Formats: sequence, C-alpha cells, structure tokens
Amino acid sequence: MEETPTTIRVLLADDQALLRSAFKVLVDSEPDMEVVGEASDGAQACALARETRPDVVLMDIRMPGTDGLAATRMISADPELAAVRVVMLTTFEVDEYVVQSLRAGASGFLGKGAEPDELLNAIRVAAAGEALLSPAATKGLIATFLAQGGGAGPAAPAAHAERLAALTVREREVLVHVAAGLSNDEIAGRLEVSPLTVKTHVNRAMAKLGARDRAQLVVIAYESGLVRPRVD
Repeated sequence: MEETPTTIRVLLADDQALLRSAFKVLVDSEPDMEVVGEASDGAQACALARETRPDVVLMDIRMPGTDGLAATRMISADPELAAVRVVMLTTFEVDEYVVQSLRAGASGFLGKGAEPDELLNAIRVAAAGEALLSPAATKGLIATFLAQGGGAGPAAPAAHAERLAALTVREREVLVHVAAGLSNDEIAGRLEVSPLTVKTHVNRAMAKLGARDRAQLVVIAYESGLVRPRVD
C-alpha cells in the first residue's frame, strides 16, 4: 500500500492583499502544497500559526504593527510551534534585516522579486528543515553582517562558544562545512562518509546547540568564532 504524499501546509503573512492573493494562487496550484491561512500583520500571523499549525510561514519582514521579525521571534519561542519554519520575504535581499531574521529564528529569506519556481522551491526546502539562502544572499554577505555585530549582545559569542564545547571533533568539522553552505551530499564527499552519517552529525549538533535548523547552525558557527568571515 502506497503512502499518501504529505501536503505542505503554508501560512501567508503580508500586509498587501494583492500579493497574498498571488502567492495563494501559486501555492494552491501545486499538488503537494496548500494555503491554510492568510495574515495581514505579525500578530495575526502568530495567532493563525497556533490555530492552523502550518509547516511553513511566508512572512513579510515589514508589516504595520507587529512586524515580521517580532512575529518570527514569537513563533520561534513557542514550544508548540517548534516544527513551524519561517521564510522571510524581503523587498531588498541585501539589507540589515537579513541576519536579524535568521537570529529571530527564520529558516531563511527570499526576495519578493523571486521567480515562482524559486518561491515554491523555498517552501519545499524550508519544510524539509534545510537552510534557505537565496542565490543573491551569499554566505559572504551573511558573514559580513555577523562580523559587524548586527545587534547581538556581547554575551552571545561566549555563550555559543561554551555550547560548542559539547560537540565532538567530527560534529565541529561538519558544522564548519554547513556554515560554508555545503549540502549533506557535498559534506559527505569531502569527509568520505555517507550522507546519512553527515545527517546524523548535523542533527546531533542542532540538538546540542539548541538550533532549530541549519540556518541557525550557520549563525552560531559565525557568532561563536568557529568560522571566520572571509574578506575578499
């Protein structure tokens, strides 16, 4: 007996009704996705997230009242919504909100000008628990913002460094590769192990560091000083 494919449940949060409508038509046109709710601000997004339990929230970063960053922090802080992944939508991919969104708990971000296929892929990537960093948002850009501090408290790097002590040598090695943006298959090739072994190391590192997903691992790797930003 074949298993029924899992449908990815999507919540749309954007103050522009026309844009939400366009996203809804696009998402609902896919056989493996469905829109389970629409919110016009962050507060409504949080309420609907608790009500509908989506797999992925497409969250506009700038909304009146409770903005996308605040809403993402609230969703990330709610234990009952631990499985919810947030993809931040930005008008400009290169801005100070990029790293703030990752620190807030987002799985990644995407420009509003992205192609339909990019948006759909972003939803699938986030639902699978992977880090979503669009092509325009390079790891070098992320590293630059992190190196500037970006609002992190002085205790943050020390706290991360202390938690890194719990990682094995191999887990640290895998974390470095994750921060470089490599996939499990690519890391497996570098370390000459199986992708499943890499996935196990990644999951253990996430558990030990309290990271929701790979995007959070990238932030921790840079903030702790385990990985230093490259200056080209």
